[in-house]
Amino acid sequence: MQRTTMDLWVGVFVITGIIALMILSLKVGNLNVYNPAQSYVITGNFENIGGLKIRAPVKSAGVVVGRVTNIQFSTETYDAVVTMSMDGQFEFPKDTFASILTSGLLGEQYIGLAAGGDEAKFKEGDKIMKTNSAMVLEELIGRFLFNKAAEDDSF
Repeated sequence: MQRTTMDLWVGVFVITGIIALMILSLKVGNLNVYNPAQSYVITGNFENIGGLKIRAPVKSAGVVVGRVTNIQFSTETYDAVVTMSMDGQFEFPKDTFASILTSGLLGEQYIGLAAGGDEAKFKEGDKIMKTNSAMVLEELIGRFLFNKAAEDDSF
């Protein structure tokens, strides 16, 4: 009797551990089992996306309002076309500004939206016209060193 009770508790513990590991893997992988029924898709062109990945969050004021669903290279404009699936409960004006930002110093990259003041809202298939590319750390260091070298030559 006592052995079967112990086996039952061990089984419950193991199943709880497996469920916890599944939830943790979904969180780490930026996957979400919740998929809003009402969503709309918008796109934006960026000159440089840095390390932006598919399923990266789209945030506004720190709140996740969508996810990156696709990243392609445009052979016509020679830039990256980022497709975003936005939660239908969040409507943004057409003059919204999209920037690729980094969470922390070396954290994940995400798209940050700064809402504008236009009365017209984005609809399915619309394109964000105002975008700001990712800041690449190597490029910033190169500019800093080049400017320092130019200052030293002037003396």
